[in-house]
Amino acid sequence: MLSYLHAFHAGNFADVHKHAALTLAVRMMQVKSSAIACFDTHAGSASYDLAGERALKTGEAAAGIQKIWPLRAELHSDDWQAILGGLAARDGRDGQLADYPGSPRWFLRYLREQDTLTAFELHPAEGETLGQWAARHSRVKVFQEDGLKGLLRHLPPRQPRLLVLTDPSYEIKSDYQEVAHTLARAWQKCRHGVYLIWYPILAGFPHKRLKDAVSEGAVRKVLCSEVVLNRAPQRGMSGSGLLVVNPPWGFDTRLAEMMDAVSGDRYLGLSSKSTWLVPE
Repeated sequence: MLSYLHAFHAGNFADVHKHAALTLAVRMMQVKSSAIACFDTHAGSASYDLAGERALKTGEAAAGIQKIWPLRAELHSDDWQAILGGLAARDGRDGQLADYPGSPRWFLRYLREQDTLTAFELHPAEGETLGQWAARHSRVKVFQEDGLKGLLRHLPPRQPRLLVLTDPSYEIKSDYQEVAHTLARAWQKCRHGVYLIWYPILAGFPHKRLKDAVSEGAVRKVLCSEVVLNRAPQRGMSGSGLLVVNPPWGFDTRLAEMMDAVSGDRYLGLSSKSTWLVPE
């Protein structure tokens, strides 16, 4: 099933949560000079047109990054400025962003000479667009295939450190168990890697299957960060969640502070919490 296109959802509150965590993890890992092998298992397109038909049809960016952008001068922390600086070149008319970077672009922004990015995308059209973008960047490789299987094939990496982002659409219910299974196998291959697993919070809480599988498994040191909208929509996501395996020291506090800074109704209108799903 390949009907999902992220262009309808790009820049929404869940993207803000996910990419805040991703950029924070990259920057914190780069305090050390040793090379990082980065993997994006469900990369989508490199960027998304926020003025395009797909984005405007749902209007999700308007309640996400577009609410934050006009208030960016109020977000003084270095962690927020790292994100906002990455968006500055995308400033459009009327104080709104013209487009929004997909996760491969967020990775690329921080890649050093010694770092690499391997991106997977199974959707034919999305994969083609991603491949065309990656062709201009020598440290980025794209594979049009199942990212969960592709990740396992590439582990352990030749670089001494590892950062993985996994964020499927979960349009297939079995994805929750498959993600948990892949994480367990990847962790066995590379136990020191940092793994970011995103999931939607939906009616009926299907993500509980993912959290239960991880908490009952062998993987250790798993942080759980969740944000929930104060006014949940009648359909779609009411919240966004992230499991972070082996987060850098202090990551939990800094991510929580980032989300608290944009939690008010002038911003994203949400509440956030951070707990350890699995301790060390």
